[in-house]
Amino acid sequence: MFIKQIIIQGFKSYKDQTIIEPFSPKHNVIVGRNGSGKSNFFAAIRFVLNDRYQQMSREERGNLLHEGAGSAVMSAYVEVIFNNADQRFPTDTPEVVLRRTIGQKKDEYSLNRKNTTRQEVMNMLETAGFSTSNPYYIVPQGRITAITNMPDSGRLDILKEVAGTKVYDERRSQSQKIMDDTEHKRSKIDELLNHIRGRLSELEEEKEELRAFQDKDRERRCLEYTIHHKDQEALTEALEKLEEDREGGVEQTDDDREALQRSEVEMEQIDAEISELQSQIRLLSEERAQLEDERKDSARQKAKIELDVQTTIDNQASAQQVRTQHANDLREVQELMAEREAELAQLLPEYTAKKEQERALRQQITDAEGAINRLYAKQGRQNQFKTKRDRDEYLRKEVNEINVSLATRKAVTMQAQEDIAQFESQIGRLEADIADMRNRIENRGDDQQRISAEVTRAKEERDRLSDQRKELWREQAKLDSVIVNAKAELDKAEKFLSNMMDQSTNRGLQAVRRIVRDQNIEGAYGTLGELFEFNEKYKTAVEVTAGTSLFHYVVDTDETATRITEILQKEKSGRVTFVPLSRVRFKAVAIPKTSDAVHLVTKLKYDPTYEVAFQQVFGKTIVCPNIQIASQYARSHQVTAITPDGDRSDKKGALTGGYYDTRRSRLDGMKREKKAREEYTQHADRKREVQAELDAINQQNTKAMSELQKIEAKRMQQEGGYGPLRDELRRREQELNNKRDELERKHRQRDNVDDMVRSMGEQMGAYQKELGSDFKTALMNEEERQLESLGTQVPELRKQFTQVSSERSELEGRKSTIE
Repeated sequence: MFIKQIIIQGFKSYKDQTIIEPFSPKHNVIVGRNGSGKSNFFAAIRFVLNDRYQQMSREERGNLLHEGAGSAVMSAYVEVIFNNADQRFPTDTPEVVLRRTIGQKKDEYSLNRKNTTRQEVMNMLETAGFSTSNPYYIVPQGRITAITNMPDSGRLDILKEVAGTKVYDERRSQSQKIMDDTEHKRSKIDELLNHIRGRLSELEEEKEELRAFQDKDRERRCLEYTIHHKDQEALTEALEKLEEDREGGVEQTDDDREALQRSEVEMEQIDAEISELQSQIRLLSEERAQLEDERKDSARQKAKIELDVQTTIDNQASAQQVRTQHANDLREVQELMAEREAELAQLLPEYTAKKEQERALRQQITDAEGAINRLYAKQGRQNQFKTKRDRDEYLRKEVNEINVSLATRKAVTMQAQEDIAQFESQIGRLEADIADMRNRIENRGDDQQRISAEVTRAKEERDRLSDQRKELWREQAKLDSVIVNAKAELDKAEKFLSNMMDQSTNRGLQAVRRIVRDQNIEGAYGTLGELFEFNEKYKTAVEVTAGTSLFHYVVDTDETATRITEILQKEKSGRVTFVPLSRVRFKAVAIPKTSDAVHLVTKLKYDPTYEVAFQQVFGKTIVCPNIQIASQYARSHQVTAITPDGDRSDKKGALTGGYYDTRRSRLDGMKREKKAREEYTQHADRKREVQAELDAINQQNTKAMSELQKIEAKRMQQEGGYGPLRDELRRREQELNNKRDELERKHRQRDNVDDMVRSMGEQMGAYQKELGSDFKTALMNEEERQLESLGTQVPELRKQFTQVSSERSELEGRKSTIE
């Protein structure tokens, strides 16, 4: 046995795969320069033979990997190929390939290209003489010198190790220990054998007893069999009799079952009638209580009205006397007003004439005085200025100042005119208000009658609305009771139906109804079981055929189904199977045209919109009178045949059926749930309508009450407000007089401003005329004569103005007194 070849890769300085040429079976020498890898070569051999590198940590394994330039080496292996011609290795092969592979997290061995354990490798190496306790098959550098220099005792130990004496001693001690254990176990086994021998003798005795027992037991079983056989014959006769009785009672049982079902239906109807009657009793009790309250209210109102009527009769006489007195007073006041109005009509023309005469005289005096002042000013300017140029410059300056003053005076005139228009408008409104107040005072009786009629109409409207509101209240109370019963019936129907499907589907269907209602989704038609009607004769056949497909939800398109499904998944509200009509396709089948085969889908009533959905579920099913005929048609026409009792034969030959409990019918449950839901929805919608009507009636009633209160307040104000009305009339008349006086003052102000404007215009005309004349030192003769004439006229005009003003003041005082 010798090393034939060595292959190294990734180990220390050997990065790439290195194959060492085949070695000689005699002597081989490895030579090379320093650093060429000689030491790493021997380390690789010791690495495989497990001489030094036994239990290595992760860090130690990493140190054995190549660490040169380039990419990092993640694993390394050393493979030693032995020549096994002498069969030193017990592998029955001429060569033995031993490889050891290491990485950051692994340390593996393979033998002849197969993975093996480290212990198996160690055992094989020890068999070939490579023992870990005798590591002298490799002599490293310096060991010979160390052996030469060590004492005799050390060399003796080495000889023992080389000769295997130390291993022998260790194995001998281990074997001695094993022999001691074996001797101890042997003594235990002897004790156990002695116990077993004693037990065997006991078992022999028990064996004899068992044999005797078995003989007796065999005899007992024979007797029991005889007895049981006789009992069996008796029971067989009894069973045959019972079977005859059962066969005879099947028809009676069916009749009893039908009678029981009819009784249950009648009981349900009676329970429903009882609930309805109890609801009616509650409604009638509530209505009776409401009517009793209304009767009491009516009695109180009647007593109040009778008291009001008596009070009115008592007050009527005194009111008549007061009315007569008021009529006399009114007549006297009207006569006095007529006299004063006649006096005022006679006085006003004279007052107006005097007023105009006074204004004309004032205007004449102003004009005369203005002319005199202008002449005197002109006369003074002849002495004031030495040249025409100085005079003209002064005159132009005065003309400009007059123009500015004229603009100001015209603005004042316009403002005065606006004030006059405003006062005239206010006076017109005051006169209209005063006329209205006088008319109201004169027409007091008519107003009272009109307001009384308005009060009566308002009360009638209030009573009418109150009656409507009471009727709506009664209907609302009735609806509350009906809705409670309808909700209870709906809950029972939903609970009954939920027991026929899984909870996920039940929650999903409830969520779909809510989503369709809240989102107002179009194209969601309902479950398949809600979309058709059928003949009761085919109820069992329809239900068995459809099965859970009755709970599939029919929609128009897959977009609608996707929209609802997304909301269901988002809310985690169960699961529902949708049937999009736009995606359903069905293949027509050959239906037998005979009297004993009825196409089931033709017995259903549904909207043609859902044709494809019903053809998919019921289109391949026929109804036959019995299971034998159904089986024949199922095989011959490849359809599903079913009997009216629910026995079914598929086209592949499978038969299903048996007793079907009609009390747990899905169709009945869906029909009951649909009816209860429609009734509940109908009553709930009507309640909302009644509530809306109540809200509208309440608003109208509030408005009517407010209007009645306004009219009552108006009547109270009218009854006790004629004194304040007269005070208001006097205040308005005083205000009218003040406005008229203010208007008169504004007229005078406007006239004064007009006079000033006219005077300024004349002054400016004189200046402009003077600008066009020659410069003289004295007045002209005509101007002298005019000045003299005006000086004589002014005193006379003042005398006339004083007399006319006195007469006008007297007339104005009389007018104010009359007004």
